[in-house]
Amino acid sequence: MNHLISRLLDWLKPADNTPAEIRRAKQLISAIDAGGIPLDPAIIVRIAEDLGLEVSKKAQMKDTIERIRAAVARY
Repeated sequence: MNHLISRLLDWLKPADNTPAEIRRAKQLISAIDAGGIPLDPAIIVRIAEDLGLEVSKKAQMKDTIERIRAAVARY
């Protein structure tokens, strides 16, 4: 029984050891690069804050996305 649970937990783990915030930021960047337009600025701000970036309420979304790109590149 323990072996089965262990196998299930291994199966549910992400394929890589990348932190969740970085994976989410990479997904955002990939979607934007594929032509997607983020519709909810709050999601962009939350992703940036999860990466440890401070985002001003006056910041433009495109500037915040560029900062997210830079943070992902540093990782």
